[in-house]
Amino acid sequence: MTTTMRDVAKAAGVSVATVSHVVNDKPGARIGEDARRRVQEAIIALGYRPNALAKTLSEGSSRFIGLVADAIATTPFAGQIIHGAQDEAWRHGFVLLVANTEGNAAAENDAIAMMLEHQVRGILYSTWYHREIEVPPPLQHTETVLVNCFAGDDSFPAVVPDEEQGGRTATEELLAVGHRRIAFLNTTTSSPARDRRLAGYRSALEEAGIAFDPALAFETAPDQEGGYAAVDGLLASGATGVFCHNDRVAMGVYDGLRERGLRIPDDMAVMGFDNQDVIAAHLRPPLSTVALPHYELGAAGVRTLLGLDAPAAGARQLVSCPTVLRESL
Repeated sequence: MTTTMRDVAKAAGVSVATVSHVVNDKPGARIGEDARRRVQEAIIALGYRPNALAKTLSEGSSRFIGLVADAIATTPFAGQIIHGAQDEAWRHGFVLLVANTEGNAAAENDAIAMMLEHQVRGILYSTWYHREIEVPPPLQHTETVLVNCFAGDDSFPAVVPDEEQGGRTATEELLAVGHRRIAFLNTTTSSPARDRRLAGYRSALEEAGIAFDPALAFETAPDQEGGYAAVDGLLASGATGVFCHNDRVAMGVYDGLRERGLRIPDDMAVMGFDNQDVIAAHLRPPLSTVALPHYELGAAGVRTLLGLDAPAAGARQLVSCPTVLRESL
């Protein structure tokens, strides 16, 4: 049988209003220390738990934060966004409500409507890869932070990976071990990653006093087959090191070099991107790479929503992509 506030009041010998003031820690309420102690003891003895939804409706807010995702819960590494958001929400006394919609617009609208009915503190809206999106219209009705995506007009605060810094860092690691002729296997798929990682590659070369050579910048399919297909051109270019758009491309490069009897890193140093652990840590030799900061994206999204991080108006908050050095350099 559920214990009610009325049961607590009876056990403590006080009014229901007094119990309500104690439970909700109402500012300015005049409650004697003895009465407060009796209420607290009755709450413990009876195992009373406040009705969170009733409290939400009476106060006009809740201790919930919503997260609506298109597919990140089922991708091999981007589920860390949920993990980061969940940990950060809990740290500040909030619970994360997660809806994984698989890109279904009707399910997405229903999930947002449910969260609004529960008067969530706000909603994080996330995609499994970094891209520009059309913000769902229902999100106009609550505080919203975009995570791993952004609106074209920057009308919503957004937390995204610093792709340019990641590309620059990847290239700098190859430079640091002595390579001067460094190739870049970029994707053919239009995306912020394609453009900004190339910009980072170019800026690192420029900083090192090396002129950008278009013959060293290849475009290939962003998968293992793409990396494998690029190996002949890579070897013909005279490159001694290669920065790959992602770890799957790097895996294809490993295959192509191995077939030709070449060794990593002795004959070719290889740098990946993503830190897709099921690939990078288990290649031979293990792949050096740059990690996408999924956990921190989720955590930073919560901090931004709660006003703890305050990006400049109209600006995207960039989260640094850390290096994971292994044995391929």
